[in-house]
This record gives sequence, structure tokens and C-alpha cells, in this order.
Amino acid sequence: MAAALSGVLRVKQLHSWQQAGLFHSCVRLLAADKELLVRLRKKTGYTFMNCKKALEKFNSDPKQAEAWLNQQAQKEGWSKAFKLQGRKTAEGLVGLLLEGNSAVMVEVNCESDFVARNVRFQQLVQQMALSTLRHSQSVALNQPSYVKGTLAGEEILQMKAEESSLKDVLAMTIGKLGENMLLRRAVWVTVPSGMFIGSYVHGTLPPDLPSLANMSFGKYGSLVVCQITDAGNKSNISELGRRLGQHLVGMSPVSLGSLEDESAGETETRMLAQPFLLEPSLTVGQYLQPHGVQVLDFVRFECGEDTECTETSQTQ
Repeated sequence: MAAALSGVLRVKQLHSWQQAGLFHSCVRLLAADKELLVRLRKKTGYTFMNCKKALEKFNSDPKQAEAWLNQQAQKEGWSKAFKLQGRKTAEGLVGLLLEGNSAVMVEVNCESDFVARNVRFQQLVQQMALSTLRHSQSVALNQPSYVKGTLAGEEILQMKAEESSLKDVLAMTIGKLGENMLLRRAVWVTVPSGMFIGSYVHGTLPPDLPSLANMSFGKYGSLVVCQITDAGNKSNISELGRRLGQHLVGMSPVSLGSLEDESAGETETRMLAQPFLLEPSLTVGQYLQPHGVQVLDFVRFECGEDTECTETSQTQ
């Protein structure tokens, strides 16, 4: 009798330990699923509900889940883009990217300043800038002088982003943020040795993610192409370029002009004859003379300004 009771107790204890092991295994499994869910949510930016649905659909395979989420977001984005087309896009950002001897400046528009400050919108601006930079590198090869190019409309939309076109990235961003958007324009400049590109962004927004640290965002931006005329005077060219860019933003010249324009009274819209913003007692041309630098070209963007760019929706 005692032996039988002992055997029953051992069986109960064994069942108890097996149940406990099964319980702990489930806890570990649930914890792993939760960690996977959090990682997918953080990587994609989609809702927890959608990420959970995707993981369940593909047996916790994160790659398949992410691909499916992107497909669904793209479909939803195109639907929203179609519904929102025609709504005014007066806000947005100018984005500036510098890399080596090349510079890119882009403008992306949206409906509200609130969305312009959203990380997802800033990532769209960055994608456009990076795509423009890759485009410029395929065009500006072994040129003896500087090369400048502009892009607008369908040219921008058809450029490749990471794994799709900018047109698809635009649709997905519209789907996520729920506002009409416009990839309005882009400009790129590449210079050879002996030249440099000055740049300036006004109304700067600090990037919210480390991955955006290579970008400058603001409401105004400028690029200025400069030739070094005095080979021995290369000190502080970065600061000089920034000051020239600041002048461009503040004084809005229309053309480069020349020093002779000052005597002819043509100082209002021609850059070299304008009073220099930071030292008004000198014209820009006079300010540059002792620095051994010549300005060859410039570009100025103001977010939302009237241009010849078409304002129709790009998601049709």
C-alpha cells in the first residue's frame, strides 16, 4: 500500500514538473514573439495590430511579414493618394545633402507644418535627396568644370529609392501620414578640384534620428558654386561658403551679375552688386576680392515659393 501511494505521488510530481516546464516554455515563446513584434514595429513604423497580424500570417517570419506590410501600406497609400490629390500642399521642407564634391538640394511639400516635422516625412525628403545624389553620380563623370542638373515631375518619381521607385515611397508615406504630398523639385551640383560648394539652410529642424544626421532640413536653402582663384588662400572656405549661402537666402538675388552692375545702379537683384548681408558697407563682389574666391553659380530654394514647377498631384 505504501509503495503504491509513493508511486502515485511520484507520478503527480512528474506531471507537475512537466506542466511547469511547459508553462515556462510558453512564457519564453510569448516573450520571443513579443520581442519580434516590437522589433518589427520599430523597423517598419506600422501599428502593433498590423505587425501582429503579419507575424501570425507568416508564422513569425519577420522578412515575409515586413514584405507583406509594405505591400499593404503601398495599396493603402495609393488609395489615400488618389483621395487626397488636389489638396493644397503649401508646407514642407527643403532638404540639403553634401557628400564629397557633390551637393543636392530638394523640396518636398505637404499640407501642414505638423507633418513636415514628422520623422517619416523627413525620411521621404532624405530618400529623394539620396536618389538625386545617385543620379548625379551617374551623370557627372570626369567633367573639367562644375556640372549642375535639375529634376522635376516624372523624372523624380521614376528614380529608384532603396528597393522601389520614389513614386512608391511617396504613396506609402501618404498612406502613413494621411496628407497630400508633392516631390516638387531637386537640384544637384558636382565640382572638380579647385572649386567648392557653399551651402546654407535657414529655419533648420534638428534630425530626430541618427540615420538623418547627414541631412539638413529647413524652410530655405542655398547652394553656391565657387572657384578658388588664389591657390594659396584656402583657409576658412567652408565658413566663406556658408556666409555666401546665408546672403543668398536673405537677399534673394535673381542673377549673378558683375561688379560693373553697381555703377550702373543694378544692385537689387544681381548678387555680386548687392550689399553683402553680413557686411553691408561692401558689395558681395568687394567682399570676395581679398578672399581669392570667385562665385560661378548659385541656387536658392524657398519652400512653397511660386516657380515654374507644376503643382498638380504626382500620385495619379
